Amino acid sequence: MDDTYQVIVVGGGFAGVAAAKELGRKGVRVLLIDSNNYHQFQPLLYQVATSQIGVSAIARPLRSVFRRFKSVKVLTAKVASVDTAGKSVTIEDGRTFNGRILILAVGAVPNFFNTPGAEQYAYPLYSVTDATKLGTGLTRLLDKADRGSEGMVDVVVVGGGPTGVETAGAMAENVKYVVRKYFSPELAARCRVHLVDMVPVVLNAFSKKSQDYAADHLGKVGVQLHMGVGVTEVRADGVSLADGTFIPAQIVVWAGGLKAGDLISGSGLAQGRGGRIDVRPDLTAPDVDGVYVLGDAANITDASGTKLPQLGSVAQQAGKWAAGNVLADLNGGTRKPFHYVDKGYMAMVGRGAAVAELGRKRLQLQGTFAFLSWLLVHLALLSGLQQKARALFSWLNGYVLHSPAQVVVSGPVDREPDASGSSGASGTSGAAGPQGAGSPG
Repeated sequence: MDDTYQVIVVGGGFAGVAAAKELGRKGVRVLLIDSNNYHQFQPLLYQVATSQIGVSAIARPLRSVFRRFKSVKVLTAKVASVDTAGKSVTIEDGRTFNGRILILAVGAVPNFFNTPGAEQYAYPLYSVTDATKLGTGLTRLLDKADRGSEGMVDVVVVGGGPTGVETAGAMAENVKYVVRKYFSPELAARCRVHLVDMVPVVLNAFSKKSQDYAADHLGKVGVQLHMGVGVTEVRADGVSLADGTFIPAQIVVWAGGLKAGDLISGSGLAQGRGGRIDVRPDLTAPDVDGVYVLGDAANITDASGTKLPQLGSVAQQAGKWAAGNVLADLNGGTRKPFHYVDKGYMAMVGRGAAVAELGRKRLQLQGTFAFLSWLLVHLALLSGLQQKARALFSWLNGYVLHSPAQVVVSGPVDREPDASGSSGASGTSGAAGPQGAGSPG
């Protein structure tokens, strides 16, 4: 394996894959490094955690993604450090790779905002590993509760943005359909789902009409909303709120925000909001030449001066745009400032219920049409025909035939949740839908 490449891409998420694909089409010698050997479709992680789809519907091996791009080399390794001045990357075994241009698309990590107990007891939801651990914890909790006949089963979701709303809605509908069908109506009656956020409304970035629709539907499916009050502590038996109240819970899901990871903080680049890099309009890092920062590692402002959100569509488009600027660098051309095509926002609230605000003019949809739009958009964005087919089958099975998949759990967990209140955030087993975990496609 060579040690020198024209371009080194660190990170196999939306931005890194998009950039490597565009460069691979032009025959540029690219090394793509990621600690996982697969690309994950992050917006659907909550559906893996709540048994709606299997891991193999959202995870596709990176070597499968790039099998037709002969100039792109995929390396599965954890990056120990990056030298932005020297355009080099060192992996954990000490080997160093050098590039003419460096693209950092390393994603992010959960931001617990220094909340006591959050990192120890809460389940984040940012990776396939996170989703399978949460799915395992939920299933083990229900199995234990099914063996008893008393006590409530409480789950708290922290964060009222799209991830939190989608997760809480899916969990509440699991109580309504899965728990009632696969366990018993009596157990379903003992299950409660709570959604907490210091912001007074759900889906803060959406219109009031969308917010009202989402809150109303969440209430209808049984989600208890605790809005306008922050979490001050996460404990093994629940969460404490800023107003002095305490919500008992066996599982706490943290959907409260993200920040840049240690690789970015150790890169020597100046960090801005969320620990991310405030990139220039052409997506390059300031004060250093030949380094691009993309995706959740970057704070991006487009050509019109608009600060862009941390969305998969932003990352994908930025990856393609950065590739064009890299080609200009390699061929002596001129970089262009990033122009983002705003496709709007979407959030699934539950079965047949979603909100969508499409395009720059924010065409608003709620209910069935938004739900169908959500399904079509996410189906189109999934990587690979097998992934699309698996997701479509699971959705038809769950949403149309009312026969949702039951999660399959294998292997032990380090700490299991139970009805008396111990959390299981350190679990290590896998959970997947009927397709199984990690199958190639």
